[in-house]
Amino acid sequence: MSKKKNNRKDREGIVYSTDPDYEYQYNQAEEALTLPPEKQNLRIALDKKMRGGKQVTLITGFIGSSEDLKSLAKTLKVKCGVGGSASDGEIIIQGDMRDKAHATLLALGYKARII
Repeated sequence: MSKKKNNRKDREGIVYSTDPDYEYQYNQAEEALTLPPEKQNLRIALDKKMRGGKQVTLITGFIGSSEDLKSLAKTLKVKCGVGGSASDGEIIIQGDMRDKAHATLLALGYKARII
């Protein structure tokens, strides 16, 4: 007998049911299909806002799944030799790495520009 997923935080607006066979349908947003690199329009910028004065390179405009975003972020972090993160269609790379990130993205076939 397998356990059912019973996460109350993911259920909104549900009314209690006495039916033992009832299974709640979770609202799951479909992820966007990842566009090929040549159709992506990425923007590379230097950002210092809300980061305690530290500089980060912010890459925005990625359209696709979160797995592909994290894969691209990992590639950029390795090529630049620094840390960072990826979420919500943005890649954050520590430090001013605009030129390295731009060169790496162009080598991977992405359309990118520094703003």
